[in-house]
Amino acid sequence: MLKDVFLMYHLKKRGEEDGKTIRTSSSLLQAARFSTERTLATMSASFTKSTARNIFYGGAVFFFLLFLAMTFDTMQTLPKRDNRANLTESVARGKHIWETRNCIGCHTLMGEGAYFAPELGNVYVRRGPDFIKAWIKGQPTGAPGRRQMPQFHLTDQQLNDLVDFLKYTSEVNTSKWPPNVEG
Repeated sequence: MLKDVFLMYHLKKRGEEDGKTIRTSSSLLQAARFSTERTLATMSASFTKSTARNIFYGGAVFFFLLFLAMTFDTMQTLPKRDNRANLTESVARGKHIWETRNCIGCHTLMGEGAYFAPELGNVYVRRGPDFIKAWIKGQPTGAPGRRQMPQFHLTDQQLNDLVDFLKYTSEVNTSKWPPNVEG
């Protein structure tokens, strides 16, 4: 029924554009059905299985080549942007602390993680190593109505390793991420 109404409307519009008026709904419906059948026959004659196959293969090859080009570009750009020259044992231990204490469960680092607590990708630049150590040691602050970071009871060596890890991440070229200074 809806298809018939659509066809009638379409044909009536076309008839008005041609300067013709079709008055009866049955003749309008017949003409619409004939027009639709003719369009489908023309379309099926021009769009064959071979054409569909060629479009599929052409698209698959195009996107495969695009994927290869993007992979090549990434592999050429990545060494210029990462910070692998400054990767030390202390940084690796700091990352281990970051992961075992589930810091990413609350914080984000370079945009990845939870948005419960501040982004820490640039905290080393914003606050410095002494502030970071004092802040972690002073948690929880006990301020009412504020989200609290748990006390992890980290040793001085663990704090130094974690700060080295945050320093390392702050030196990675992230194309100015996070977009604002406070993370």
